[in-house]
Amino acid sequence: MPKKRKSRGRSKGTKGRTELVECDNCGALVPRDKIKRVTVRVSPVDPQLAKELKSKGAYISSYTTVKNYCVSCAVHYGVVKVRPREERKLIRPLRR
Repeated sequence: MPKKRKSRGRSKGTKGRTELVECDNCGALVPRDKIKRVTVRVSPVDPQLAKELKSKGAYISSYTTVKNYCVSCAVHYGVVKVRPREERKLIRPLRR
């Protein structure tokens, strides 16, 4: 059977088995090297109010949340895109 990707969709290299992590959306158990991690900065203050407070000179703290998604949830939420067949085996550099 032909393989779709050179890495088989994982980033473990030659490490052997990796532990399972639960998807934050659907609860599926996915290997840690296969999950898609999304880090988002969240502010507890409403954006309109934050703009006014910043203009007055106030400091508004924010915290980061990290979510782990399985591949199907990551595609559904637009974290990763479905690529054409020719581009699937290419490894894209990380966006920063």
